[in-house]
Amino acid sequence: MENEHLMSKAPNPNTTLSEDKKAGKHADLAFHYWHTINYFIGLIKSSELKAGLILSFYGIILNFIYRNTNTILDQFNNQIPVYLLLGLWLLCTMISIYYSIRTFIPRIESNYEDNVFFFGDIISKYGDIKAFSKTFYNTSVNKEQRYDQMGQQIYINAKIAATKFKNVNLSLRFLAIGLILLLILVVSYVIIVIA
Repeated sequence: MENEHLMSKAPNPNTTLSEDKKAGKHADLAFHYWHTINYFIGLIKSSELKAGLILSFYGIILNFIYRNTNTILDQFNNQIPVYLLLGLWLLCTMISIYYSIRTFIPRIESNYEDNVFFFGDIISKYGDIKAFSKTFYNTSVNKEQRYDQMGQQIYINAKIAATKFKNVNLSLRFLAIGLILLLILVVSYVIIVIA
């Protein structure tokens, strides 16, 4: 058994050194493509995790404010600047929540070629299970076609990641503005309570 394992790792005596190098280059190239696809999938997951954390933070803040609304509003008797700040804070919060939720919304574009690595095309573009299996095999055997399809998936995943991170960044910006407004409100509240 051990000898069989060692023999399987031995170079094939029927291949030349240049063929072995080509096989190694293609293995490196395939690894590079798959690693790049997985890198962008990781970025997509990371952006969604950040958006989820932002929404969780808002859940805590909004729950605290909801429970103390009457106490807070009683301290600010008809003070228009405070109500303006509250309105601006609420607007920033809603915009930030909107962009966080938008991060989770899938955006599938259909203006690309059919791709054997895309789940939507697998089900809708290649017929039944046998037809897809045959197409997938033919694509996998044809190196140029395989790398072309993988390259397209890299581009699409990069585009998805860029859109999601754009939404997360906008959400974070409005979160920061809202926190500044909230800090001003807290300082105003403390000054009114002390005075």
